[in-house]
Amino acid sequence: MSGNESRVQAIYQITNREPVLVEKPGALSKIWACDVFNLAKMEEALSKNAFKAIKKTVQTGAVLDSATADIVAAAMKEWATKKGVKFFSHIFYPMTNATAEKHDGFIITSPEGNCITEFTGSLLIKGEPDGSSFPNGSLRMTNAARGYTAWDPTSPAYVMHTDNGATLMIPSVFISWTGEALDKKIPLLRSNAAMDKAANKVLSLMGETDIAPLNSSCGAEQEYFLVDSNFANSRPDLLLAGRTLFGAAPAKGQEFDDHYFAAIPARVQVYMQAVEDKLYRLGIPAKTHHNEVAPGQFEIAPYYEAANVAADHQQLLMTILKMTAREHGFMCLLHEKPFAGVNGSGKHVNWSVGNATQGNLLDPGRTPHDNLNFLLFCGAVIRGVHLYGPLLRAVIASASNDHRLGANEAPPAILSVYLGSQLEGVFHDIKEGKLEAKAEGGLMDLGLSQILKFERDPGDRNRTSPFAFTGNRFEFRAVGSSQSVSGPLVAMNTMLADSLNWIAEKLEANLSSGVDQTAAVIAVLKELMLEHGNAVFGGDGYSAEWHKMAVEERGLKNLPTSADALPAFQDEAVIKLFSSTGVLSAVELESRYEVYSEQYVQSIEVEAKLMIEMAKTIIFPAASSYLMELSTTYSGMSEMGIEMDKSTATTVAAETNALLASVAKLTAAMEKHDFDNVEAHMQYLANDVRDLMEEVRSHADALEAEVPDDMWPLAKYREMLFIK
Repeated sequence: MSGNESRVQAIYQITNREPVLVEKPGALSKIWACDVFNLAKMEEALSKNAFKAIKKTVQTGAVLDSATADIVAAAMKEWATKKGVKFFSHIFYPMTNATAEKHDGFIITSPEGNCITEFTGSLLIKGEPDGSSFPNGSLRMTNAARGYTAWDPTSPAYVMHTDNGATLMIPSVFISWTGEALDKKIPLLRSNAAMDKAANKVLSLMGETDIAPLNSSCGAEQEYFLVDSNFANSRPDLLLAGRTLFGAAPAKGQEFDDHYFAAIPARVQVYMQAVEDKLYRLGIPAKTHHNEVAPGQFEIAPYYEAANVAADHQQLLMTILKMTAREHGFMCLLHEKPFAGVNGSGKHVNWSVGNATQGNLLDPGRTPHDNLNFLLFCGAVIRGVHLYGPLLRAVIASASNDHRLGANEAPPAILSVYLGSQLEGVFHDIKEGKLEAKAEGGLMDLGLSQILKFERDPGDRNRTSPFAFTGNRFEFRAVGSSQSVSGPLVAMNTMLADSLNWIAEKLEANLSSGVDQTAAVIAVLKELMLEHGNAVFGGDGYSAEWHKMAVEERGLKNLPTSADALPAFQDEAVIKLFSSTGVLSAVELESRYEVYSEQYVQSIEVEAKLMIEMAKTIIFPAASSYLMELSTTYSGMSEMGIEMDKSTATTVAAETNALLASVAKLTAAMEKHDFDNVEAHMQYLANDVRDLMEEVRSHADALEAEVPDDMWPLAKYREMLFIK
C-alpha cells in the first residue's frame, strides 16, 4: 500500500471511480457552431439590408450604424432566448491572460410592476465594468474607475452552457473612460489594421490591383497536463501556484519516449471527446489531439482562423479545458512547468498573413525564387525578428515561462529565424545579389512497393528554433501554455507592418528610378539581408557555440529571464514602433510594462511565501516524525543489545536542518523591500530569491527520498504523472 492516509484514499478513489459516461456525439454537420450567432444565423434572422451591413462590417471592418445594431441585437436576443438564455455578458480580455465577464439579465420592469425582456443596440454596443479593478498600469486610479466594454462584431457572439444555465457571450473590447486600451483585443485589432495598410502599399507597388482586406491568421497548439483532482486538491502548490514547488523525480519519467503519440488513456480519451464536443458547438475547429512527450501531458490543436477570432477562441478553449477537467475528476494544468525534470508546456503559435485575392502571402509555392510577393513578405519577417527580437522575447515573458525556455522541449531565449535549407539558400543568393532556382525536396522512396512514394518537404523542421518557417507559415514556438496569444500576435503583426512600410519606401524608390520589378525586389531584399540576415540561423539553437556566436558575432540579445526581457517595452525603438503604427501609444505601452512587471513580481512572491509555508508546516513535521520514529527504534534495539546503522537518521537530520536553514534564508530574503525601481526588484527575484527557492526544494526533495512512503504527506510525481 502506498502513501499516507490522504494519498491512499486518493489512489483508491481514482482506481475505483465509475467511468464518466458521455453522450454519443452528434454528426459534426449538425452540432457545428450550433451555439454561435455567426453570419449563417444572421442571414436567416435579419433583413437583406441589415445582413448586408453586418456582413460588410464583419468582413471588412466597415462602420455599423446604430439602426442596424438595434436590428442585430433584437435578432440575437430572439435566437439566444430560444436556447434558454436569460442573461447576456460582454466578455473581454484584460491584461491578465484570462477572461472577464459581467452578466446582465434581459429584463426591464415597468411602473405598473410588469416585466419584459429587452435587448437594444445600445446594450449590445456598450457595457460598463470597473476600469480600475483590473490590471491597468496606472491608466486608471481607484477614484477614476470608469471603463467601458464595446461589442466587437468581427468576433461572433455565442451561448455558453454550464451546469448553472446558459449565457449569451458577446466578445468585446475594454477601454478606459479616457480612451486607452485596457485589454488585449484592441491592440490586436489595431495591429491587424496597421499590417493591412502596410501590405496594401507593397502589393500595389507589385502591380496588384484587386486587393482584398488582409488579415493575419493563427493556429495555436495548446499543451497541458491532466492530474487527478484527488491528488491535485491535496497539493497547496498546485492549487495556488499551478506548479509543484516540491517533488522528487520518479524512477521513471520520459526517458523511454514511450508516452509521445502513444495510445491515449481511456479516461483521457473520454475527456478529450467531451472537450471537442463543446468546442465544435462553439465553432472552434479543434483538429488534432494526442499524448505529448511528458507522462500526463497532452496537446490539442485547432485549425487556422483569423487572428482576432483565433485569440478569442484560444481563451475560450482554455476555459473549456479547465471546466471539462473538473467534470471528469481532473485538474487541467496550463502552467508552463508544473513538474520539474519533465517537459513543460508551450503554445506554439502558427502565424501567417493573407487575403481572399492574393491568398496566403507566406506560402512560397513550389518555386519560391519566382514568388516575389512571398519573398518580400518573408523578408519583412526576417527584418522584424532581427530588429525586434527583444520585443518578441518580452511578449512571451512570464515567471512561469522562464522555467521552460531553453530546456529540451522549448527554444532558447535568443530570437532567431529558421527558414529551412531551400529557403535559406534562396535568401543567401539574394544577399549575393542573385536569384536562382533551388532544388525541391524530391520524392521519399523507401524501396518498398507497398508504401506509396510521396513528396518530401524542401526543408527539415528545427525544434530548437524559437521562430521557424514551417512550409506556409511561421511558428512562434516560445509562447507559454498559459498565455494569451494576443500579445505575440500584436508584436508579430506590428513588426511586419513596420518592415512592409520600410520595404514599400525602398521599393518605390527603386521602381521610380526605372529599374524593372524583379531587379527592384532583389535590390531591396539584398539590402535587407545585408542589414538583418544575422537573424537567420538553421543550426542547433541549444548549442553553446550558437549562444556565443549569436551574442558576440551577430549582435543578438540573450534574455534568459523575464526580468531581463520585460524592459524591452521601454526601448525607444519599441515605443516608436507601436506609436508610429498606431497600435499602442507610449502611455498604453508603459502601462503594459508596469502590469507585466507587477505580475512577474507577484508570481514569484506568492510561490516563495507558499514554499516557506509548505516547508515549515507539511514537510518539516513529516521529517521530524520520521526522526522520532527512528530514535525510538534505535533506542529499542540498543536495549536489546543490537546496534543499528544510524546513517539514515544522520542523513534525515542533516537534510532537515539544512531545510530549516534554507527556509530561514528565503524568509529573510523576502523581507527586502528597498528597491530603486521595479527592474531591480525583478532582477532580485529572478536571481537571489529563485536561487534560494531551489535550495529549499533540493533539501525537501532529498527528504522525500528518505522518509518512508507511508509518512510522506504530499502526492508524489509517480502518482500524479502515471495514475489516471
